[in-house]
Amino acid sequence: MTAFRVVRTVPLAVDEAWRRMTDWPAHARRVPLTSMAVRTPGPTGVGTVVSARTALGPAGFDDPMEVVVWEPPADGRAGRCRLEKRGRVVRGWAEIRVGAVDGGARVAWTEDLRVAGLPRLFDGVTADAGRLMFGREVDHLLRVRPN
Repeated sequence: MTAFRVVRTVPLAVDEAWRRMTDWPAHARRVPLTSMAVRTPGPTGVGTVVSARTALGPAGFDDPMEVVVWEPPADGRAGRCRLEKRGRVVRGWAEIRVGAVDGGARVAWTEDLRVAGLPRLFDGVTADAGRLMFGREVDHLLRVRPN
């Protein structure tokens, strides 16, 4: 498996940072060649299935993920969402944690994945690419917008 982690501290309320990080359709807005769809009725909770579709023309693959832990932040406790990746091409898990820090929120995205057919020799490159791609995505989702 290839593991990587992205951590950001932002001047947002914890609830707002959580809302942005769990706005599944928004995740694909900055990822090239990717769309996102929620496959189950809302609201999000354990059992929600989200699918990322990465494609160039007719060639592509789906990355279905199921929410297996859904603990929104409450009563000073950090929020935690864990997704299990259940696709033919991408397997593994991703976890989002959002907690309070002085002046804002701390967001951690941790992922451990395996890409079918990709030798372990490429784990370091895959982790670096994941950290870069998801880092940009997290930055975009958490961007503080001027009033």
